[in-house]
Amino acid sequence: MKQTKEQLLSKEVTHFDIKKFDFVSLVDAMGETAFQAKNLSRAAKIYSQMLAETQCGIILCIAGSLVSAGMKQVILDLIDNNMVDIIVSNGANIVDQDFFEGLGFKHYQGSPHLDDQELQSLAIDRIYDTLINEDELRICDNTIATIANSLPPGVYSSREFIYEMGRFLEKNHPNAQSIVLRACQKNIPIFVPAFSDCSAGFGLVMHQMASPKNHVSIDSVKDFRELTQLKINLKETGLFMLGGGTPKNFAQDIVVAAELLSAEVPLHKYAIQITVADERDGALSGSTLREACSWGKVSVVHEQMVFSEVTLALPLIAGHAYQKGAWRHRQGLSLNRVFSTQSTDEDKTDGRMVGATCA
Repeated sequence: MKQTKEQLLSKEVTHFDIKKFDFVSLVDAMGETAFQAKNLSRAAKIYSQMLAETQCGIILCIAGSLVSAGMKQVILDLIDNNMVDIIVSNGANIVDQDFFEGLGFKHYQGSPHLDDQELQSLAIDRIYDTLINEDELRICDNTIATIANSLPPGVYSSREFIYEMGRFLEKNHPNAQSIVLRACQKNIPIFVPAFSDCSAGFGLVMHQMASPKNHVSIDSVKDFRELTQLKINLKETGLFMLGGGTPKNFAQDIVVAAELLSAEVPLHKYAIQITVADERDGALSGSTLREACSWGKVSVVHEQMVFSEVTLALPLIAGHAYQKGAWRHRQGLSLNRVFSTQSTDEDKTDGRMVGATCA
């Protein structure tokens, strides 16, 4: 018997709350075992080391489809407790999923065995065993176009545009549980180097087609320059990488970019990656952090690969670090403010609120 759209979209995905469980005894015990359990325990301890070094900038890299899978609250807890200073993400997590939920929409529990042709006829999109209402996703696309229409024409980094998305949520959905909103309020920069590869791309295409000669565009090189400038300012940095892909390489490469700008910066001092990718095919997502050392990107003193699916490993590592409490000595670095004091003449004259506090 076929299900209706309402029946299929009836059971919401619940976001996991690390504050409700005891992770310390479990993860510490895993450290006395072997294989990926032991690797995960070591990664958790490295994360606590990062947090204990209060002037070390922690870069959270997000790939895959984590917000739709119930990991949003974990990331919000990292933001709220100064456990992350910079976010580099794919577009899906930030726009199609987090901003989408910030607008009041939801992801729903489904099954990988549903009839995809039937789902398509009902305007339901499937991400493995989660479901999204395509009609609501189109509203997200249109909202991105609305935000672009409201801005002075010009070239923006994804960080600048995502900041404006946060301001939009603060004005229209102030109580939203949103990474974009919370990062805006805490002056945490979010970079999405492949910004058009998500709902934002659809919205910006509509915006540019409506204003072909005078429009907003996103410059990924400006993203790279801004993130490199943060590395130069911070010096010491650590990477917490969820998955691989572009966010992983983008964040690793800033060490080399800084050197090319004649800045003396250290390698990323700490690095953790959770991935299911295999290193043997030579692809980026599974390449080890020790391999990254050969490229002059990551130190091998405090690094750990965890070969696990992120929704299994992230709550354990984040929960362990949260309960260990090294974050209590950290203050928010408010890195978005760096750009408000370093704006170019173009930034100052085109009316942008670059780096101003969202709250």
